[in-house]
Amino acid sequence: MMPSLTLGPVLFNWPVDRWRDFYARIADEAPVDTVIVGEIVCFKRAPFFADAMGEVVERLTAAGKTVWFASPILVGSDRERAAMRDLVTGEGMTIEANDMGALALLAGRPHAVGPMINLYNEATLAWLAGRGAVAVSLPAELPAASVATLAKAGREHGVAVEVQVFGRAPLAISARCYHARAHGLHKDGCQFVCGNDPDGLAVTTMDGQPFLAVNGTQTMSHGCLCLAEELEALVAMGVDRFRLSPQAVDMVRVAQAFRALIDGERDGRDVAAELGGLIDAPLVNGFFHDTAGARHVASAGAALPA
Repeated sequence: MMPSLTLGPVLFNWPVDRWRDFYARIADEAPVDTVIVGEIVCFKRAPFFADAMGEVVERLTAAGKTVWFASPILVGSDRERAAMRDLVTGEGMTIEANDMGALALLAGRPHAVGPMINLYNEATLAWLAGRGAVAVSLPAELPAASVATLAKAGREHGVAVEVQVFGRAPLAISARCYHARAHGLHKDGCQFVCGNDPDGLAVTTMDGQPFLAVNGTQTMSHGCLCLAEELEALVAMGVDRFRLSPQAVDMVRVAQAFRALIDGERDGRDVAAELGGLIDAPLVNGFFHDTAGARHVASAGAALPA
């Protein structure tokens, strides 16, 4: 099976016009196969995009993209639980589950499993497959040996395995909003200050070194995960799908670069060099090479499984 490209959901709080225009361009120009939509980080943001969602989905579908809907990462209040239940029990939609509550509601129905679910071993993959999972997106912190093991298990259970190859890595989610707190605000009166940082709010150490990025209630890597140089090895492992996580850069250009890489038309180092010039953050791949995630390992050879 030919590897495919997935565009994950927009994780940041972009203005609705920018959000709509982003997906219009993805529909018209980006060589991605599947597009995942939905507000998964903060329930308070979702109403801003609700009226535009139908238009976006229609345009993506008309362009030949497969559209999946993502469930929220962290569901707290009764209102949030009701909204999540309405989403995942809807007819005619493929859902990517990002928390255990959504998984419980999806049992017995074909669905995808997002990278926010802790999937670290073959037993968990087998359990998910038995409950109806048709695709799983692995957590960004897995090393190459684990990816290879899970890709093999995916083939055995008929489950497509996906790996994120571009975008800030999601690391944690909290019921509290550090983005609001950083501006002296409470979560309930946040004034949506996360919208001021379309690629996340930089977090530095006490001595001023870049450390992490904050996106509302979500903690992300400072560096941009990029596995362009490792893509050939990932294909050899049997990984079926490659995820691009939207950033405030030219994502059409990113998608085109990875499509050319998948098709054997470009070299991984060449693609990595191009992408490094697009984003205002260092490229990192340390997790894949079984070292600190914030590192960049220049050569792909030594850390890959035999």
